[in-house]
Amino acid sequence: MRLAPLALFAFALPLHAQEAADAFAPEAATAQTTKDAGAPAEASKWMVAAANPLAVRAGARVLSQGGTAADAMVAVQAVLGLVEPQSSGLGGGAFLVWYDAETGDLTTLDGRETAPLEATPRLFQDKNGEPLKFFDAVVGGLSVGTPGTPALMEAAHRRWGGLAWPTLFSEAITLAEDGFAVSPRLAALVASDQERLTRFPRTAAYFVPEGAPIAEGNTLQNPAYAETLRAISADGADAFYSGEIAAGIVETVRGAAGNPGVLSMTDLSIYEVKERAAVCVTYRAHDVCGMGPPSSGALTVGQILGMLESSDLAALGAENPESWRLIGDASRLAFADRGRYMADSDFVPMPTKGLVDPEYLTGRAQALNTDKALTEVSPGEPPFDHALLWADDESLELPSTSHISIVDQYGNALSMTTTIENGFGSRLMAPGGFLLNNELTDFSFRSHDNGVPIANRVEPGKRPRSSMAPTIVMKDGKPAMVVGSPGGSRIIGYVAKTIIAHLDWGMDPQAAVAMPHLVNRFGTYDMEDGTTATGFTDALTELGFETNARALTSGLHAIAITPEGLRGGADPRREGIAIGE
Repeated sequence: MRLAPLALFAFALPLHAQEAADAFAPEAATAQTTKDAGAPAEASKWMVAAANPLAVRAGARVLSQGGTAADAMVAVQAVLGLVEPQSSGLGGGAFLVWYDAETGDLTTLDGRETAPLEATPRLFQDKNGEPLKFFDAVVGGLSVGTPGTPALMEAAHRRWGGLAWPTLFSEAITLAEDGFAVSPRLAALVASDQERLTRFPRTAAYFVPEGAPIAEGNTLQNPAYAETLRAISADGADAFYSGEIAAGIVETVRGAAGNPGVLSMTDLSIYEVKERAAVCVTYRAHDVCGMGPPSSGALTVGQILGMLESSDLAALGAENPESWRLIGDASRLAFADRGRYMADSDFVPMPTKGLVDPEYLTGRAQALNTDKALTEVSPGEPPFDHALLWADDESLELPSTSHISIVDQYGNALSMTTTIENGFGSRLMAPGGFLLNNELTDFSFRSHDNGVPIANRVEPGKRPRSSMAPTIVMKDGKPAMVVGSPGGSRIIGYVAKTIIAHLDWGMDPQAAVAMPHLVNRFGTYDMEDGTTATGFTDALTELGFETNARALTSGLHAIAITPEGLRGGADPRREGIAIGE
């Protein structure tokens, strides 16, 4: 059986910077996404890959003017928050991994949302202590955490930016004022979520004006968002975390009819971006590096790869069910550890080093020495310098989110995954023209299990565990690949598969991101419906797996840095593209 890139998906062919600027006018954006899937984008100086052509265009403009990857990220994120509001924006949070070419350092910035100071471990429980139903918690103010994205944008620019801060918002401001063409994906998602979007007047007026959901190709304007960006461009992130914008956020959250939240002006005023050490695991003579706690992304991706290090996946090949048995069960073992141990390490002791200790992973990999799927999977006992016992987590993480990969002409590399959590977040739109996250529902709704505390329970000021896995793969101390994806807890599988496809199976970035998905987290093997992945059904069933064909709409964006130049891939399942010069 052949696992080929899917012809029904679309991907933008390679473009140079000036061609990109011409092609990505708003009226051309939809047409651009319908190009046939195929070769990777190629460039020699810089490259940007993100989820919407208009956002990529903004980043390309910045890079072509000599901006850094940090400059371009600000421009890309500002546009994404306008044209792809269901996935990310000023009202959400993000994780950023940065390679600095000048110093050779790799570091990460944590812009994850925080729980309000008034939050308690029983935030998502009823009066009897039972967990709320998921969407009863999501829709409204109860689920809104303190946004981190504006502070992260500013922190990255202050450290690594080169162009003037106000210039980075010009394209987003123009698009917000003049309007942009509603993309097919945005229109479809609004139509499918119409009932929840219409619960709140401001949200309804924007997405479902006069009772009719916005349609593909319609011109959508957001003057309130333009004013918010003007304020931030003039006064920095302080304009967001204090004053009129902050007051509007708090009033929206606390005044949400039927489900008010507890976010306060104090929560906004004390928010801080945190620099954290990257988590790295060696795989195929590369160092796979990403975001540590409160993200489970780098740890779980790293565990999967670490357990597979001794398996010859290159010899087995992508078309061999045995490859997928090994990948699937390594993922199940890693997810068992994730559910037991991983949370915000500022609040709970975590065996971060132990979870990716080579000796520990070698021991865990012994379970893979069989010819059938594992019948039972349980958490391991990693080296741990704290004698604490945690109960298994029960949090539900649904897919939305967006990912940005950038390499600039100076050799800097940026991988950033950005989110408001569920599609359209809390469904609350602030007066400033942006949606607010529902990130608090990434916490466990239960605080204890049979009296044993759950590491990822709600606590005031705590950051909910995430699966976002922005990744930079290093080779001999320099970046070799920049990759990441949206997709809830399946992000981990998407990113691990893409790295394996590139390093083990020699696929270029476009082929690697387009390859059909097979993802196993908790026992059932999810296979991407309508693709050649479903051809593994009989073989995986015979190996002992339960299987399920379903839509798996990742949003992978990858850039490979090679001796011959940059090669980029954008996930054909969404509207993104990769362009460079």
